[in-house]
Amino acid sequence: MPTTPLRSMTSLSALLAFPLLAQSTSVPNQDAFFNHLKGLVGQAFEGQVVEGGASDKTFTGRRLVMHIWKAGADTLHIPFHVGEDRSRTWVFTRTGSGLQLKHDHRHADGTPDISTMYGGHTLESGWANAQSFPVDAYSKDLFVRTGIPQSVGNTWHVYIYPGKTFTYRLTREGREFRVDFDLTRPVPVPPLPWGQK
Repeated sequence: MPTTPLRSMTSLSALLAFPLLAQSTSVPNQDAFFNHLKGLVGQAFEGQVVEGGASDKTFTGRRLVMHIWKAGADTLHIPFHVGEDRSRTWVFTRTGSGLQLKHDHRHADGTPDISTMYGGHTLESGWANAQSFPVDAYSKDLFVRTGIPQSVGNTWHVYIYPGKTFTYRLTREGREFRVDFDLTRPVPVPPLPWGQK
Protein backbone atom coordinates (compact mmCIF):
# COMPACT_ATOMS: atom_id res chain seq x y z
CA MET A 1 0.00 0.00 0.00
CA PRO A 2 1.46 3.43 -0.92
CA THR A 3 2.21 5.73 1.95
CA THR A 4 -0.14 8.66 2.20
CA PRO A 5 1.31 12.15 2.74
CA LEU A 6 -0.44 12.34 6.13
CA ARG A 7 1.10 9.05 7.27
CA SER A 8 4.55 10.20 6.10
CA MET A 9 4.23 13.44 8.02
CA THR A 10 3.15 11.59 11.16
CA SER A 11 6.14 9.21 10.91
CA LEU A 12 8.52 12.10 10.32
CA SER A 13 7.15 13.95 13.34
CA ALA A 14 7.66 10.88 15.52
CA LEU A 15 11.26 10.46 14.33
CA LEU A 16 12.06 14.10 14.95
CA ALA A 17 10.52 14.00 18.42
CA PHE A 18 12.45 10.90 19.57
CA PRO A 19 15.92 12.49 19.89
CA LEU A 20 14.45 15.31 21.97
CA LEU A 21 12.94 12.81 24.38
CA ALA A 22 16.18 10.82 24.51
CA GLN A 23 18.18 13.92 25.49
CA SER A 24 15.86 14.92 28.33
CA THR A 25 16.90 12.07 30.62
CA SER A 26 16.74 13.10 34.26
CA VAL A 27 17.31 11.11 37.45
CA PRO A 28 15.42 12.66 40.38
CA ASN A 29 17.98 11.59 43.03
CA GLN A 30 20.86 13.05 41.04
CA ASP A 31 18.97 16.25 40.28
CA ALA A 32 18.22 16.66 43.99
CA PHE A 33 21.88 16.05 44.85
CA PHE A 34 23.04 18.58 42.27
CA ASN A 35 20.52 21.13 43.51
CA HIS A 36 21.66 20.64 47.14
CA LEU A 37 25.14 21.68 46.02
CA LYS A 38 23.83 24.49 43.85
CA GLY A 39 21.97 25.90 46.83
CA LEU A 40 25.31 26.65 48.50
CA VAL A 41 26.82 28.70 45.64
CA GLY A 42 28.75 31.70 46.91
CA GLN A 43 29.53 30.17 50.30
CA ALA A 44 32.67 28.62 51.77
CA PHE A 45 33.12 26.11 54.59
CA GLU A 46 36.01 24.74 56.61
CA GLY A 47 36.72 21.04 56.94
CA GLN A 48 38.96 18.52 58.59
CA VAL A 49 40.43 15.15 57.69
CA VAL A 50 38.59 12.45 59.61
CA GLU A 51 40.06 9.44 57.79
CA GLY A 52 43.46 9.17 56.17
CA GLY A 53 46.94 7.72 56.33
CA ALA A 54 50.61 8.58 55.92
CA SER A 55 50.04 9.42 52.25
CA ASP A 56 47.68 12.21 53.29
CA LYS A 57 50.26 14.28 55.18
CA THR A 58 49.76 17.06 52.59
CA PHE A 59 46.48 17.82 54.34
CA THR A 60 47.61 17.41 57.94
CA GLY A 61 47.76 20.57 60.01
CA ARG A 62 46.63 22.80 57.14
CA ARG A 63 43.41 24.79 56.86
CA LEU A 64 40.98 23.07 54.49
CA VAL A 65 38.30 25.21 52.82
CA MET A 66 35.79 24.35 50.11
CA HIS A 67 34.21 27.20 48.16
CA ILE A 68 31.07 26.55 46.13
CA TRP A 69 32.25 29.03 43.56
CA LYS A 70 30.10 29.03 40.45
CA ALA A 71 27.29 27.10 38.83
CA GLY A 72 25.75 26.76 35.41
CA ALA A 73 22.67 24.81 34.40
CA ASP A 74 24.62 21.53 34.44
CA THR A 75 28.04 22.31 35.95
CA LEU A 76 29.32 23.23 39.41
CA HIS A 77 32.87 24.33 40.32
CA ILE A 78 34.00 23.83 43.91
CA PRO A 79 37.61 24.88 44.67
CA PHE A 80 39.22 22.93 47.53
CA HIS A 81 41.92 25.02 49.19
CA VAL A 82 44.64 23.34 51.26
CA GLY A 83 46.38 26.06 53.22
CA GLU A 84 47.76 28.50 50.64
CA ASP A 85 47.56 25.85 47.89
CA ARG A 86 44.74 26.82 45.51
CA SER A 87 45.49 24.17 42.86
CA ARG A 88 42.39 21.99 43.28
CA THR A 89 38.84 22.37 41.95
CA TRP A 90 36.11 19.74 41.98
CA VAL A 91 33.92 19.94 38.87
CA PHE A 92 30.48 18.31 38.98
CA THR A 93 28.61 17.91 35.68
CA ARG A 94 25.18 16.55 34.78
CA THR A 95 25.84 14.51 31.63
CA GLY A 96 22.39 13.26 30.65
CA SER A 97 23.33 9.74 31.72
CA GLY A 98 24.29 10.61 35.29
CA LEU A 99 26.74 12.79 37.18
CA GLN A 100 30.45 13.23 36.57
CA LEU A 101 33.10 14.35 39.06
CA LYS A 102 36.43 15.67 37.76
CA HIS A 103 39.47 17.05 39.59
CA ASP A 104 40.91 20.14 37.89
CA HIS A 105 44.51 20.58 39.13
CA ARG A 106 46.56 23.64 38.17
CA HIS A 107 49.91 25.22 38.94
CA ALA A 108 50.22 28.68 40.50
CA ASP A 109 50.57 30.21 37.02
CA GLY A 110 47.25 28.64 35.97
CA THR A 111 48.68 25.96 33.68
CA PRO A 112 47.22 22.44 34.04
CA ASP A 113 49.10 19.94 36.15
CA ILE A 114 50.15 16.71 34.41
CA SER A 115 47.66 14.95 36.68
CA THR A 116 44.40 16.77 36.04
CA MET A 117 40.77 16.18 35.05
CA TYR A 118 40.75 12.71 36.54
CA GLY A 119 37.64 11.40 38.22
CA GLY A 120 34.64 9.23 37.59
CA HIS A 121 30.99 8.92 36.61
CA THR A 122 27.99 7.56 38.44
CA LEU A 123 26.85 4.07 37.51
CA GLU A 124 23.67 4.11 39.62
CA SER A 125 21.04 6.68 40.56
CA GLY A 126 22.42 7.02 44.09
CA TRP A 127 20.55 9.11 46.62
CA ALA A 128 19.65 12.77 46.99
CA ASN A 129 22.28 13.01 49.74
CA ALA A 130 24.94 10.63 48.44
CA GLN A 131 26.58 9.85 45.09
CA SER A 132 29.52 7.61 44.14
CA PHE A 133 31.87 8.13 41.20
CA PRO A 134 33.88 5.03 40.14
CA VAL A 135 37.07 5.85 38.24
CA ASP A 136 36.63 6.35 34.48
CA ALA A 137 38.76 5.06 31.58
CA TYR A 138 40.58 8.37 31.01
CA SER A 139 41.66 8.44 34.65
CA LYS A 140 42.84 4.83 34.66
CA ASP A 141 45.06 5.57 31.67
CA LEU A 142 46.36 8.76 33.30
CA PHE A 143 47.17 6.99 36.58
CA VAL A 144 49.12 4.25 34.79
CA ARG A 145 51.04 6.76 32.63
CA THR A 146 51.96 8.91 35.64
CA GLY A 147 53.18 6.03 37.78
CA ILE A 148 50.31 5.59 40.27
CA PRO A 149 48.58 2.43 38.96
CA GLN A 150 47.17 1.71 42.42
CA SER A 151 44.68 4.52 41.79
CA VAL A 152 42.90 2.63 38.98
CA GLY A 153 40.62 1.21 41.69
CA ASN A 154 39.52 4.62 42.99
CA THR A 155 35.93 5.48 43.79
CA TRP A 156 35.03 8.96 44.99
CA HIS A 157 31.99 9.47 47.22
CA VAL A 158 30.30 12.75 48.05
CA TYR A 159 27.67 13.17 50.75
CA ILE A 160 25.72 16.36 51.37
CA TYR A 161 23.28 17.04 54.19
CA PRO A 162 22.17 20.68 53.79
CA GLY A 163 22.57 22.66 56.97
CA LYS A 164 24.79 19.93 58.43
CA THR A 165 27.76 18.43 56.58
CA PHE A 166 29.44 17.95 53.21
CA THR A 167 31.80 14.98 52.90
CA TYR A 168 34.40 14.21 50.23
CA ARG A 169 35.65 10.62 50.42
CA LEU A 170 38.06 8.49 48.38
CA THR A 171 38.16 4.71 48.67
CA ARG A 172 40.02 1.83 47.06
CA GLU A 173 41.42 -1.44 48.35
CA GLY A 174 43.69 -0.61 51.30
CA ARG A 175 43.05 3.12 51.10
CA GLU A 176 40.51 5.55 52.54
CA PHE A 177 40.57 9.33 52.70
CA ARG A 178 37.75 11.50 54.01
CA VAL A 179 37.21 15.18 54.73
CA ASP A 180 34.11 16.49 56.49
CA PHE A 181 33.04 20.13 56.05
CA ASP A 182 30.82 21.89 58.59
CA LEU A 183 27.92 23.51 56.72
CA THR A 184 26.59 25.13 59.88
CA ARG A 185 29.43 27.67 59.97
CA PRO A 186 30.21 29.51 56.71
CA VAL A 187 33.66 31.11 56.56
CA PRO A 188 34.93 34.06 54.51
CA VAL A 189 35.22 33.27 50.81
CA PRO A 190 38.87 32.52 49.89
CA PRO A 191 40.70 33.83 46.79
CA LEU A 192 39.83 32.21 43.47
CA PRO A 193 41.66 29.03 42.44
CA TRP A 194 44.91 29.39 40.55
CA GLY A 195 44.47 30.46 36.94
CA GLN A 196 41.01 31.99 37.45
CA LYS A 197 40.09 35.68 37.41
